[in-house]
Amino acid sequence: MCKTLRVRWTIIPKTAPQPWIACGGCGGLRAFACSGKIRLNANGRKLDAWLIYKCLTCERTWNRPIFERRNVRDIDPAVLDALQSNDPDWIRAEAFNLDALRHKSLRVDEFAEFEITKEMRHETENWTTLAIELTVPVPTSTRLDRLLASELKLSRSRLQALHAEGMVRTDPEKAGILRRRLRNGTLVTIDISMEAEREQSWKALATGICAAEQ
Repeated sequence: MCKTLRVRWTIIPKTAPQPWIACGGCGGLRAFACSGKIRLNANGRKLDAWLIYKCLTCERTWNRPIFERRNVRDIDPAVLDALQSNDPDWIRAEAFNLDALRHKSLRVDEFAEFEITKEMRHETENWTTLAIELTVPVPTSTRLDRLLASELKLSRSRLQALHAEGMVRTDPEKAGILRRRLRNGTLVTIDISMEAEREQSWKALATGICAAEQ
């Protein structure tokens, strides 16, 4: 029977993407950052909604359309409530809408820094396999190999070798997946039956719990 230590890693980027927009105040292309505010305009039963950005140089605002001339009856009530209340969680998720930003800007800066929360899901005695479930609620530019290498203290060359040998597997398994951006729901399984110090080193790195706290 496979003995597996199961953990969940939740990855949250620290900084939302920043589009470069022609700034009327600066007179050229500048990076704009999300202000965390929504602007609404009602015209009868029609509603316009924009996410407000500010130039990082002069703070001139730019309104990125969320939707325009949308009938209120066609808007999801939860979305409408979030817009009207300036719900910070909804706004943060929308600030990471890369497709919407790329429709409005030829250049969008992304940032690799992230926060990670590690949660123990299941532990068994004498485990030999580590299973990592990735929760990625908003898009991130971080690649899978960089995440695993930094959090498990492995070189990327060793990680690639383990993957080639079948010791590291992913679900879904796609060509070049280690070099791709993190995707929500990805499961990484690592066979470490031949690795020493599973309890002292691998477990601490995978769970974020040091030996003194266990």
